[in-house]
Amino acid sequence: MAVERNISMTTQFILLGFSERLELQIVLFVLCLGIYFTTLVWNLGLIVLIRMELHLHSPMYFFLGNLSFVDISYTSSIAPKMLCDFFKEQKTISFVGCAAQLFIFIGMGGTECCLLAAMAYDRYAAISNPLLYTALMSPTVCVGMSITAYAGGFLTGLAQTSSIFQLHFCGSRVINHFFCDLPPLLALSCSNTFLSQVVNFLFVCAVGGTSALVVLVSYGYIIAAVMKIHSNQGWTKAFNTCASHLTTVILFYGSGLFSYLHSSAGHSKDQDKVVSMFYGVVIPMLNPVIYSLRNKEIKEALKKLRKKKQMPSLCLLVL
Repeated sequence: MAVERNISMTTQFILLGFSERLELQIVLFVLCLGIYFTTLVWNLGLIVLIRMELHLHSPMYFFLGNLSFVDISYTSSIAPKMLCDFFKEQKTISFVGCAAQLFIFIGMGGTECCLLAAMAYDRYAAISNPLLYTALMSPTVCVGMSITAYAGGFLTGLAQTSSIFQLHFCGSRVINHFFCDLPPLLALSCSNTFLSQVVNFLFVCAVGGTSALVVLVSYGYIIAAVMKIHSNQGWTKAFNTCASHLTTVILFYGSGLFSYLHSSAGHSKDQDKVVSMFYGVVIPMLNPVIYSLRNKEIKEALKKLRKKKQMPSLCLLVL
């Protein structure tokens, strides 16, 4: 019992981070700092824009504002620590800090899955049932779906983090990654990880799988409705309505699945870090761009705010 207690008393971990070559670290630091700064500005700018413009107070933009908040929280769980660690000789993170980082990262990732499902249902209601859209997506329904998304993410983060940090970590405390992620932590544990893997699998299926199923079913109905449209104008409108959301779904689910399948297949750890960088840092930067580029309402709102000068010039410049 005393031995078991001793091996579980890990107070901190050591993160290996990226390359030890100084010139490469400088390049990566500048690149990551630029991406993180852009992510904050774009997503905060989009939140402010949606809040300020009354004609953007609709279900689609309500969920988009929540998605921007989640993206900020999601990337902020790993980016600041990663940036601070670039030039540290020993990149340490406390046991509690590692648990908090993993909880926020998984929790916000689970919330994003649920929000993408809610947005898919919103697109289904707008295209397949336009006459009932107001009733199907009332403010009460939207708030309820948003609360459910955050609750699903919170429970996923809590369950998966608890399942990982009840394990014993003895021997090496070195995590071959730039943040506390599930695969490297499981590999580091000297306990039997079967139960943790089962818990993680069940919650991934419950939250990620259910969200993915809602997205697939919603787009199945959307495709069926679009096939009945005979005018080119109707096709174009339906495409513009769904293209941004579908792009975000493919990037988020695709990179996340590839990362965890890639990690479990025993590939290069450096490749795993690159993939993790993409879905953990780059995608939160891309989401507001994807939703803004082809969106006439957002462009019109930006033009109005430029004229009114009610938005910080930096946000307008970047957006």
